Amino acid sequence: MKIRLAAPIQVNSVVDGEGIRAIIWTQGCLHNCKGCHNQTTHDLKGGELVEIEKLKEEIMKLSIEDGITFSGGEPFLQAKACSILAKFIKEQDLNIWCYTGFIFEDIIKDKDKLKFLKYIDVLVDGPFILSKKSLNLTFRGSSNQRIIDVQRSLHENKTITISKYDVIINEKIYQKDATIFI
Repeated sequence: MKIRLAAPIQVNSVVDGEGIRAIIWTQGCLHNCKGCHNQTTHDLKGGELVEIEKLKEEIMKLSIEDGITFSGGEPFLQAKACSILAKFIKEQDLNIWCYTGFIFEDIIKDKDKLKFLKYIDVLVDGPFILSKKSLNLTFRGSSNQRIIDVQRSLHENKTITISKYDVIINEKIYQKDATIFI
């Protein structure tokens, strides 16, 4: 099986999830978020088709990474291929983060997307919204995006965000959907 990638696996990233990470940049996105920092990954026919077995070989060579992040583009548009890779990644005892423009509650309704989701540890969900952009956010670009503990959310059958990534601005805490808690 093949997966369409925007770029080769990126190593030694510290901005796309916690720890030192390798990034799998998927190609193709239908969200077309205004202000997206990866517009070159939107073309569904762009990038390069890569054999999953080749990516597995590259993953086996990783040495200092704590985990792998799926980004793009939109990884869930290639849920079947990403699921195969994610299963392999978990077998290597690496954690998985994933960035998506979809929201968690919609992903769990789709069997192919859910299969991929079940391997993910942390999901950053929601489209990038330029009017909600903030440079004060940890691991996300706009305040509507949530950082979700996927395994706990699936186990408890409700969406659970990871509060340590909430941001404090002017003594107010912004969390989940930008609801203000004092």
